[in-house]
Amino acid sequence: MTRQLLAVMAMFGVCAIVLTGCGRKGALEPPPSATIETNNGQRVEKPKEDRPFILDRLLQ
Repeated sequence: MTRQLLAVMAMFGVCAIVLTGCGRKGALEPPPSATIETNNGQRVEKPKEDRPFILDRLLQ
């Protein structure tokens, strides 16, 4: 019983370490409500990026 519990806990530990490494590489993105500063010094809202979704073709 102890050996099985140890094996299960080791498996969960390995999965947690692997999933911790998942993610997007690069700079952090500001929150959606963030503003950005233009070259003129004006603050404007960050434009929303239109990213296609896998099921978009089915909905059209």
